Amino acid sequence: MAGEPFVDRLVRRIEELENPLCVGIDPVLGRIPAHIREEAARRHGQNERGAAAALYLFGAAVVDAVAPLVPAVKLQSAFFEAYGGAGVEAFWQLVLYARQKGLLVIADAKRGDIGSTAAAYADAFLGHEAPVSAWADPDRYADALTVNPYLGSDALEPFVKRAAALGRGLFVLVKTSNPGAAELQDQVLLSGETLALQAAKLVDALGAKHVGRSGFSAVGAVVGATYPEDLARLRAWLPHTFFLVPGYGAQGAGAAEVAGAFLPGGRGALVVAARSIIYAFSSEHAGPEEFRASVAAAARSAALDLRAAARRAT
Repeated sequence: MAGEPFVDRLVRRIEELENPLCVGIDPVLGRIPAHIREEAARRHGQNERGAAAALYLFGAAVVDAVAPLVPAVKLQSAFFEAYGGAGVEAFWQLVLYARQKGLLVIADAKRGDIGSTAAAYADAFLGHEAPVSAWADPDRYADALTVNPYLGSDALEPFVKRAAALGRGLFVLVKTSNPGAAELQDQVLLSGETLALQAAKLVDALGAKHVGRSGFSAVGAVVGATYPEDLARLRAWLPHTFFLVPGYGAQGAGAAEVAGAFLPGGRGALVVAARSIIYAFSSEHAGPEEFRASVAAAARSAALDLRAAARRAT
């Protein structure tokens, strides 16, 4: 049975903190501070289990630094999956740790498939339905998941159904932040609309029955800040859709580019920054205190920048 919808929890937490920043945790082993890698190697050896432990310790330290400041973190599953079963285990340990620290957790896995496979992905990231739920740990799941719409509505419906049933959220790829996004997403269809706009309409239709008290749907959209004109147009098309906005920070977008993501009142968007925050320390030889202080300072600076961007929408 669903609890309070994810999007309502997210909106409330953003308003409490006056901060629409989501910290992306994309841990690359070679960029993790040396003291964390050394500790992991001492515990587990220089192997995949040691690597996974380093990713977890790094992610947990980031969580500790930002938990009082931001409403949510986004964990990119690929960086963990790169280290096999140990990495997958570390991913879910970090999901649980971040939730215990009061953060909402978005699993960035970009899943998408049809029928029973889509339902299995929903099981994996959002939670099982009865009677299988009796076999699962109800506390380990993510609060929301990124999904790919390329296979169409029947591939998304199992995710929508599960998210609505369990109070979770989805973020559907609509206009991504990468340089090659235009190669497909800007292609004009026979209808005269771009593929990105068609994906936006699909998001709107799938989410129409799942709007929470906040006025936003359980089905959100991923729209990159690196295409600010498209961001503003899609915002106008989707007044009840919450946006997850990558591209801010290391990918080059700033407050001016992000501003179009917000509705009047500065609502409706969660802006992701990853590398510009989690690697804000001076070098791999940064000690624990410098590491955590640098990450927290970068998160505070981004929060101030984004508050200003949100106010421009008022």
